[in-house]
Amino acid sequence: MVKGRVAALQVGSEATTQKTLEKILSFEQALAKEELDLVVIPEATLGGYPKGCSFGSFLGYRLPEGREQFLEYFKQSVKIPEGEEIRVLESFSKKINATVAIGVIENGGSTLYCSLVYIDPKLGYVGKHRKLIPTASERLIWGSGDGSTLPVIESKVGRIGGGICWENYAPLFRTAYYAKGLDVWVAPTVDTREIWRVSMRTIAYESRSFVISAVQFQPAVSEEKTPIGWEKGVNLINGGSVIVNPMGEIIAGPLLGEEGYIVADIDLDDVIRARFDLDPVGHYSRGDIFKLTVDESPKGVQFTK
Repeated sequence: MVKGRVAALQVGSEATTQKTLEKILSFEQALAKEELDLVVIPEATLGGYPKGCSFGSFLGYRLPEGREQFLEYFKQSVKIPEGEEIRVLESFSKKINATVAIGVIENGGSTLYCSLVYIDPKLGYVGKHRKLIPTASERLIWGSGDGSTLPVIESKVGRIGGGICWENYAPLFRTAYYAKGLDVWVAPTVDTREIWRVSMRTIAYESRSFVISAVQFQPAVSEEKTPIGWEKGVNLINGGSVIVNPMGEIIAGPLLGEEGYIVADIDLDDVIRARFDLDPVGHYSRGDIFKLTVDESPKGVQFTK
């Protein structure tokens, strides 16, 4: 029997990565008192999710000011694992004595990636996942990940893994991770809608694992900064973090309209109980009919002499 305590920290990005780090650290004492085993922090928290930004791009042409905007955005990205921000997160993880899964905009050289970074309280940095396919106009600023970053992290609350925002909607991606035997599925996002929370319940019920979805919160901005087509005075990202059990029931959250965190106690025996009648990659898989091949080799240009 393995029991644990998990949390979703609902925060939004600040103007700089340094200020965002300071905000995360401001929760350190409160989270330490919760005696947690795992904390999930939203998509693109470090580096930022520039909601509503166009980067001066139109079909067939791009404006010079968009290139400057991208340059400024790029400067807030994080080198993984060598960045100083990772060292700060390692200290944070150690002080709260919990594994941390956090959304980071990764500096991949000259390409940015929307990544999920895992920090162990004893081992420090233990892995990352790059979002396989950015959604819609996100593809303008982020590259696509490959199968080489599909880690499973061993923790005090079992095997952890998962996806970033809408890649969770890719059925074969989910199946590939189900086959890795996850106990806890993490889903950092910026999707604040009710349908997202319904999806998290579906994934928990389908995988028969716990699901933790941490959502950013970004308040409304001034009228002149309100994105085109966005209702004035409405929060840019309204939160909605949830924790769901293996039977698809929300056991914490949703937290809406503010920053903060939610906490739940979990029992991994509930995973086994739930898979009694449905194990999507076990007795319910029909592996004699269906097969999934996953290429986990790194992609990109390979230089050889």
